[in-house]
Amino acid sequence: MRRLTAVALLALALPALATDMIASIARVKPSIVVVGTYQKTASPQFALRGTGFVVADGNLAATNAHVVPEDLGPNAPALVIRTRDSDGQPQLRPARLLRRDPERDLAILRFEGPPLPAIALGDSDSVREGQMVGFTGFPIGGALGFSPVTHRGMIASITPITLPGNAARELNEKAIRQIKRGAFDIFQLDATAYPGNSGSPVFDAASGEVIGIINMVFIKGSKESALSQPSGISYAIPVIYLKQLLETR
Repeated sequence: MRRLTAVALLALALPALATDMIASIARVKPSIVVVGTYQKTASPQFALRGTGFVVADGNLAATNAHVVPEDLGPNAPALVIRTRDSDGQPQLRPARLLRRDPERDLAILRFEGPPLPAIALGDSDSVREGQMVGFTGFPIGGALGFSPVTHRGMIASITPITLPGNAARELNEKAIRQIKRGAFDIFQLDATAYPGNSGSPVFDAASGEVIGIINMVFIKGSKESALSQPSGISYAIPVIYLKQLLETR
């Protein structure tokens, strides 16, 4: 009888979880932008580098530090975000690097034009293992088009880690063995992210509040196997470090 009751309660809870996720995705999607570069003489002119999401006053976008090119000089391709106007048409907006935290692989961009809907930032200190989450971005670059795609998963572990020196987008077995001592806690997800997901917001399934930022995916073998044989293990930076970067003067 007790087991039947537990099963019945789970059956009742599942529709509520699905409804929460649907509502959270609807809140998150308007804040998702593509981060890339534009060069008129290049082919293609626009190159996707990762995902970003709008925060604060509506003219700031958060992403990974490794998404932003190292060379932002006058002869380099222009840094831009790609979004949609009020008619749903794609538009490119000039952006500039405002702040960068390479140690935690975070960056904040300021972009031009009217403000966009800012996403709500949650409390990453209250995150617990087993918590259901989603993340929205542009997996596999522009291969699937420039419409935001959402994946769901769970906080599998909260573990101390030191990011590789180059803030790599992928971790392999060799890189993990080189990490001897963790410097800060990071979220491990039982969900598959892809290179284009770098900078995607990880949000609580129930509230839609951002609790982390995708920055790495564990790969087995070569980088190409991240697409053909995904490990289903990804990592995210807790949003508390983004909040600290936003407060930096």
